[in-house]
Amino acid sequence: MIDNISKFLIEQYSTDFAAWLLGEPIALTTINPTELNVEPIRADSVMFLQSAQLILHTEFQTVPDETMPFRMADYYLRLRRKFPNREIQQVVIYLKPSNSDLVRQTQYQTPVMSHQFRVIRLWEEPLKVFLNTPGLLPYAVLSQATNKEEVLQQVVNEIARIPDLREQSNLAAATSILAGLQLTEETIRRLMGSPVMRESTMYQSILREGRAEGRTEGRTVEGQILVLKLLTRKFGSLSPELQVRVTALSIDRLEALGEALLDFQTVADLESWLS
Repeated sequence: MIDNISKFLIEQYSTDFAAWLLGEPIALTTINPTELNVEPIRADSVMFLQSAQLILHTEFQTVPDETMPFRMADYYLRLRRKFPNREIQQVVIYLKPSNSDLVRQTQYQTPVMSHQFRVIRLWEEPLKVFLNTPGLLPYAVLSQATNKEEVLQQVVNEIARIPDLREQSNLAAATSILAGLQLTEETIRRLMGSPVMRESTMYQSILREGRAEGRTEGRTVEGQILVLKLLTRKFGSLSPELQVRVTALSIDRLEALGEALLDFQTVADLESWLS
């Protein structure tokens, strides 16, 4: 749900996000991950937006991810292959406070390769950044402001000034859900009044999408767990790079790998199959 909210917001308010992340309110359009012509990409938290000059690749994360540096390098190369003449900006946005060193990783490094990307930790961002434009209002509670209840009240007041009732409802729904990372449900309901998010077209749309994705994702996760267990039993611990490549497979490819791995003799066989 959190990931879908962020994807909805950046699609609907791409100019607001561009002003924040790129320093310029550029109009951006969505790139379908399938345009990269590779195995299906983890689409839960990934967003690709484009203008005529650049690509903005964002990842919204609630928890640290040790595979993130490799994933960012992998996505960069895919994007560079598809759009060789465009500037590529990559930003990982962590939503929930963490003391893990993983949320400070901004580089993928090997003996022969180095790749840099940006990281934003919302809890370190100044509040004023999120009160200037409608699309960023739902993230204000996650900023560095200490009095979260007071911030939520400010956001509610700003949303109330928006003349379009549907936009009000959608932003209130997004705010309610994201605020749940910092505040209790009781506090959110008290400050926001009635449970408006259930009346929101955005909420209903995301809920329907989430149910459909949930069924597919459930099968995919089960397949990932089973195949990784089989591979670990056969070869021992896999590298983060191989784990990422396996978990990026569709359910059909996971099933095919489950059969093929019975004939593998070495990790090189796995790498060859994934190529």
